[in-house]
Amino acid sequence: MTGIVAQNVGRTSGLIKAASGGGGVWTLIKTLTSDGSDDDLSFVDGTDDVTLDSTYPIYLFKFINIHPETDNAEFQFNLSIDGGSNYNVTKTSTYFYTYIYESDAGAALTYNTTGDLAQSTAFQNIATNVGADNDQSVSGCLTIFSPSSTTFVKHWISQISNAHGSDLMTNPYTAGYGNTTSAVDAVQFKFSADEIQGGKIKLYGLKDSA
Repeated sequence: MTGIVAQNVGRTSGLIKAASGGGGVWTLIKTLTSDGSDDDLSFVDGTDDVTLDSTYPIYLFKFINIHPETDNAEFQFNLSIDGGSNYNVTKTSTYFYTYIYESDAGAALTYNTTGDLAQSTAFQNIATNVGADNDQSVSGCLTIFSPSSTTFVKHWISQISNAHGSDLMTNPYTAGYGNTTSAVDAVQFKFSADEIQGGKIKLYGLKDSA
């Protein structure tokens, strides 16, 4: 149930009821919760009730208070085309962010030349220098478009809220593509150093509306 009780017919404002047939609605597929000692959190199609195939054209990962073991670690992801045996898809990306210090000592919008990738198989940073204080974490989302396509490269966009290790707030935006026409069937998240020590990641799928 969407909470919208009637069609909006002949009106220029208001919410419109989702199309019949289940289209246009986000569906929760899987939640992974850190037990406090995870090297990574991985979503593999066909494993542990995870769907990451042509069932949905758009997949959304939601990060909720992901907490690192080590101060100033990078939160990152990579893609796999072999069921998670290797996370090494070639990627090209951009990375920019806004920031402001808790002390109001400075604020800016800047491009991060060390955060982007140019035809690299490395893990992609989606938040840098995440704080490891007890009250610090990273939250946000990553959207991947048509990962099962065997025609097109695999586009993705992320937006993050990051409690930085130097006591500032950053809002990183990254976008790019996995340069492969093979189907992507697994996604892995981890920190650049040590463990994930708390938080959860939720995977959703969006059905076609027609």
